[in-house]
Amino acid sequence: MPTLSDFYTIQDASQHKTKEDCWIVIDGKVYDVTQYLDDHPGGDDVILAATGKDATDDFEDAGHSKSARELMEQYFIGELDTSTLIPAEKNSSENSVQLIKQYWAVPAAVVGISVVVGFLYLRKK
Repeated sequence: MPTLSDFYTIQDASQHKTKEDCWIVIDGKVYDVTQYLDDHPGGDDVILAATGKDATDDFEDAGHSKSARELMEQYFIGELDTSTLIPAEKNSSENSVQLIKQYWAVPAAVVGISVVVGFLYLRKK
């Protein structure tokens, strides 16, 4: 069981996002994967893109094997301090709906221009 000194915030992890010093957070656990970056089959860019946030969804979406999950344990350095987490933002579907409501004029203008051009084209014939 980790001691109190083995707890890290997401801000702590986000400060370790270079190829020389890289931490990731998966399932509430913090991993120092600096030594693994060159060996990662997906390349180091994939891991570096997942720093500074909870990378659990990215990890799960990649479909890692049981052996990959076992390999992670040697890079484990501590637990995520959940008391400092900021509530998650709206999910992407809610964000999409908000953008559509906000920018409805662009598709409406395209439809309007298409109708006018079509009307003028048919009128010439």
